[in-house]
Amino acid sequence: MAEHTLPTFKIDRLPKNLQKTFHALYSNGSELETYLHANEIYQGDARELLPKIEPNTVAVSVWSPPYFVGKEYEAYLTFEDWQNLLKSVINLHFPIIKPGGFLVINIADILVFRDPEMPRVQADAVNKKRSSVTREDVLSAMKKHPTYSRYQLAKLLNCSEQTIDRRLHGNNIRGGKHEPQTRVKIVGGMVEDWALEAGFYPYDRRVWVKDAAWENSRWASLSYRSVDEFEYLYFFWKPGITKFDRNRLSAAEWKEWGSRGVWEFPSVRANDDHEAKFPLELPKRVIRLLTDPDEIVLDCFMGSGTTAIAAIQENRQYIGIELEKQYVELAKSKMKSGTQKRLISESKRKPYATKSRRITSKS
Repeated sequence: MAEHTLPTFKIDRLPKNLQKTFHALYSNGSELETYLHANEIYQGDARELLPKIEPNTVAVSVWSPPYFVGKEYEAYLTFEDWQNLLKSVINLHFPIIKPGGFLVINIADILVFRDPEMPRVQADAVNKKRSSVTREDVLSAMKKHPTYSRYQLAKLLNCSEQTIDRRLHGNNIRGGKHEPQTRVKIVGGMVEDWALEAGFYPYDRRVWVKDAAWENSRWASLSYRSVDEFEYLYFFWKPGITKFDRNRLSAAEWKEWGSRGVWEFPSVRANDDHEAKFPLELPKRVIRLLTDPDEIVLDCFMGSGTTAIAAIQENRQYIGIELEKQYVELAKSKMKSGTQKRLISESKRKPYATKSRRITSKS
């Protein structure tokens, strides 16, 4: 059977602001002598290594960046550093994704984002009060004894001085009273803006419903904040011809998750070798949905190697980038462990095909 050939991708049919960018991507003047090879995991900063991937060769890049939640591997980042990291990495993806290919980012909102500008929440937790003293009781005592200190009022009402302060101001004056108030930081808008600036367009988003945090513990927050039990996958598209093939999934798979906005599967049960791992099912679904066998899958925050293993199991090639040496070694050991369905031996490794899609500037 003859190999399916995609139609010609015509640059001059793109919006005017993108035509110059695409013409530059297909010029031969800036090519490197050596690009990163497929089926390897490289140690280094993604911002330094992404430019070393040959342009227009990656079918999908799927990764989960640091979430800015205080993990050990991201402790060095300020919020500004974190924003600059993600913005730079997204921008560096545009040249290397194939026209019509995808950038898929798995990320969650920052649930405990410190905001010094936010007023402190004054909570009247009626079901958790250990003292029957009311605000009215305190105000009445203050009226009768206007010179009493908080401590004297507490003794008079047979309660603690913290109770006096809570009833008057809604404050808990024990530890943390001078810390900034925390709130939820919605990250989707920032990621969308950075992708648009890079030249990508939002194509889709999925919600991954995972195991709820604190599932095995009693939920005892004195607020209405929800249990953390989902994350997002944002799909960004690089302009070009996108192959849509219903045969990539079975009819049941299309019905169960391929065309569904909510994906539900368990999180990793034990982060025993890495602080933050996503389950194998996450990259496997993305890879199966958006790519064909032998195409290149990229993960520039490779961690323990999950995306590479998913690529191998689905007969795709992969490129991994990871900053920390210990995780590069961990990922490589997983590649040699024999747990994956298909191993790519050194003898079969070859540079990946390039310029597989015909490009023309004629309309």
